[in-house]
Amino acid sequence: MSQFRDFNLKLLVIEELMYGPEPLLPVYDLPARLAERGIGDPASYVLENGLHAEVLPESRTHFETLEIPAELLAHVEELCFDAGADVFRHCAPAWDGEDDLFDVRSLDDIALLPNLRGVTFVEDGVLAVPDAADVFAAHGVDTD
Repeated sequence: MSQFRDFNLKLLVIEELMYGPEPLLPVYDLPARLAERGIGDPASYVLENGLHAEVLPESRTHFETLEIPAELLAHVEELCFDAGADVFRHCAPAWDGEDDLFDVRSLDDIALLPNLRGVTFVEDGVLAVPDAADVFAAHGVDTD
């Protein structure tokens, strides 16, 4: 099994494999899990409990321990560095995108994605790697 060093890059890979148009991993549904515990509104829950500025422990544990086989990693051809990724809502339901909670700080893990051919950056993105375009170019990855 492949081990990611940058948790936030792993989350973006999970975004593609779990929440993309053709999910290849079982969906992790934080609102459903919280509903089982009688919590109806995840955002209100985290705000009321002072958890709004962090990844919920149960989500972190789930995603950190999620094993992604190399065969599935080979399906990742594109990544989008977007603060609006669905996976972030399942980690921190009241996150407003205004801080660096989900910033990707290392691109070392792109070596785990043998078929990555393109990445998209958005203005409110989560990429905090200096010279990222050069790193991607060195790996033959197109940038938009």
